Amino acid sequence: MTLVYATDVGRVCPGCGQAIAQCACKAKARPAGDGIVRVSRETAGRKGKGVTVVRGVPLDDAALTALGKQLKATCGSGGTVKDGVVEIQGDHLDKVVAWLKARPEGWTVKRAGG
Repeated sequence: MTLVYATDVGRVCPGCGQAIAQCACKAKARPAGDGIVRVSRETAGRKGKGVTVVRGVPLDDAALTALGKQLKATCGSGGTVKDGVVEIQGDHLDKVVAWLKARPEGWTVKRAGG
């Protein structure tokens, strides 16, 4: 059995056994995607409230957090970055897709689902 939480340090990395903040192995690595950034709208598990979800952005955690902050400012809305996915509160599909396509990185951006 693998330790995942300790009361003195909080969440524990399953790979190296250290606190998440001092993780040496960086077991949080996400699998490589197919190179397409997908933007969709979801309501599942949010009591009917819609969020705009951005998946497949090929960035590390720090850069993804900065991107999420820029998207939240662009949309004028709240949101979060969890497990390599950016969630923006509200229905901002068109605005997010246009903003990502205008970025100099040249990502392939697609609307997913509906």
